Amino acid sequence: MSNENIFEKGLEKKTANFAPLSPLSFIGRTAAVYPDHVSVIHGSKRFTWAQTHARCRRLAGALAKRGIGVGDTVAVMGSNTPEMVEAAFGVPMCGATLNTLNVRLDADTIAFCLNHGEAKVLITDTEFSETVKQALADLGRDIAVIDIDDTEADEDISRERLGEKDYEALLDEGDPDFDLHLPDDEWQAISLNYTSGTTGNPKGVVYHHRGAYLNAVSNIVGWNMAHHPVYLWTLPMFHCNGWCFPWSIAAVAGTNVCLRRVNAANIYNAIADHGVTHFCGAPIVLNFVVNATDGERREIDHTVNVMTAAAPPPASTLEGMQRQGFNVTHVYGLTETYGPAVICSWHDEWNGRPLDEQAALKSRQGVNYHMLQGLKVIDPETMTPVPNDGETMGEVMFRGNIVMKGYLKDEEATKDSLAGGWFHSGDLGVMHPDGYIQLKDRSKDIIISGGENISSIEVEDVLYKHPAVLAAAVVAKPDEKWGETPCAFIELKEHAEPVTEDGLIEFCRDNMAHYKAPKTVVFGPLPKTSTGKIQKFKLRDIARALSG
Repeated sequence: MSNENIFEKGLEKKTANFAPLSPLSFIGRTAAVYPDHVSVIHGSKRFTWAQTHARCRRLAGALAKRGIGVGDTVAVMGSNTPEMVEAAFGVPMCGATLNTLNVRLDADTIAFCLNHGEAKVLITDTEFSETVKQALADLGRDIAVIDIDDTEADEDISRERLGEKDYEALLDEGDPDFDLHLPDDEWQAISLNYTSGTTGNPKGVVYHHRGAYLNAVSNIVGWNMAHHPVYLWTLPMFHCNGWCFPWSIAAVAGTNVCLRRVNAANIYNAIADHGVTHFCGAPIVLNFVVNATDGERREIDHTVNVMTAAAPPPASTLEGMQRQGFNVTHVYGLTETYGPAVICSWHDEWNGRPLDEQAALKSRQGVNYHMLQGLKVIDPETMTPVPNDGETMGEVMFRGNIVMKGYLKDEEATKDSLAGGWFHSGDLGVMHPDGYIQLKDRSKDIIISGGENISSIEVEDVLYKHPAVLAAAVVAKPDEKWGETPCAFIELKEHAEPVTEDGLIEFCRDNMAHYKAPKTVVFGPLPKTSTGKIQKFKLRDIARALSG
C-alpha cells in the first residue's frame, strides 16, 4: 500500500472549485438577483442595489485611477450615510484597505491614525471639518482629501470643504463597470480599525477578507436574519466596520436606513416610517428608546430586533424594551474580534421565566459566534480553563478565523495578544455551568461609556497635569444612560489654589476628547496600601454606591 494520500492526488485547488472568501462577493450577487430592491434610505434619498453596486464600482475605479491598490490605505471620517456603506465595498474592491476613523477622536489622535496607517486618501464629511483641518495641519505630509457634503444633513453642521473635490465628483471619475477581482489571498487586509487608545496611542487592528466574510455570515445566522431586513444604522459605521453589518445586509439583500443623528424621536420615526426590523447599539441607545417621551414615541405594530453590546444594560432597561415590543439580543466582542463574536443565544424555555430573570439571563455575554472556533475563560498564568462554576474568574480568550491578523506595525503587541494560541481579551469573567460566559471585571481598567472605550490611565494622566492635583484615580461609575462614566477621585495638594468639581471636569475637557472627561469628581484622601498603591477596588465600591 502506498503512503500517498489518495484524496490529494489530482485533486488540487483550481479556480473552478476554490475562491478566496470575501464579503465583496455579497453585493454582486444581490445586485444581480434583486437589482431594484431598495438598498439605502437616507432622508429623501433612495438607492437600489443595482445603483449601490455601480456606485461602489465607480469609487473603486476612481481610486484605482489614482494608483490606489493593494497595500494602500484609504481613510474615511464619516457619519452614517450612504458614502460609508459604499466605502465598505468600494475601497477593498480596488484592493486597498479601508480605515474608518472614530469621529469622536481629537485632532492629534486623528493625525496619528492617518500617519500610522499611511493613508493616501482621506474621505471626510464636512461636519468634522474643524477637527480634520487641525489634524491635516499636524500631519506633516500631503494627502489627497475628498469632501462628503451631505445634502440631507441639518444646517447646523459645518459646510467647510477641505479637499480637492467632493465625493460625487470623485465617483464621476470612476467606471460603473470597474472590473472587480476578489483578493488572490483571503488573508489580505480588508480594513484597519483603531482601538480607542486605552493605553497610549490607539493600536491599529487589521482585519482580513476571510474574517470579515465569516463574521458577516455569523451576524446573519446568530441573529436569525431572514432576507430583506430593514436595518437602522444607530451603531456608528466606524465601529469595527459597523460590526461587519454593511456586508451582512448586502448578503441578505436588506435595506440600510441611515441615521445621522441618533435620538429617540429619529429612531421611532425611522421604525414607523420605514418598517425597521433590526438595529444595533450601545445600552445608551436602548435608554433613548425606553425613556422616550410621548411626543417622541410612534406606534409600532411589529417586533423590532435589537442587538446590544458594551456594558450589560440594566435589567430595568431590558425589561422596558421587552414590554415595548423590542426583542433584545446581547452580544460581546472587541475591535480585535471584528465586533461581536459572542452571543447570548436564547432558549425558548426561558420565555416562561419572570421578566427580571429573563433580563438577568440576557445580560450574560453568552457563547461563541457560529464562525468563532473557540471561546474559553482561562487562567492566564497556567493557560488552563477555569471550572464552569459561575464563580472562578479567569481571562476571556478567543480563537479562530474572526480574530484579527494582528496589530499594525507592532509585532510585540501582536505576539503577546496571541500568546499560547489564544487571543487574550484582557477581560475577566466566569464560565457558567451551561457554558455561557459572563464578564466580571476588566483587567485593563477600561471604562465603557456609550459604547466607547475610555482608559482610566489616560484620564488620570490629564488630571495629574492640573497644578492642584496631588493624586488621582479614575474608575467606572454605573450610569443608567451611558452604561458607565468616568468617576475621578482626587487628593489635592496641601496649599493648592481652590478647585471645584466643575473646574476639574472642564480642565479635562480642554485637554482630551470630551467624552473621556470625568462626569463625577470626589475630593478626599485616597485609600492606599502600605507601599502607596491606590486601592481601586475600594473606589469602585464607592462609585457604585454613588450611583444608587
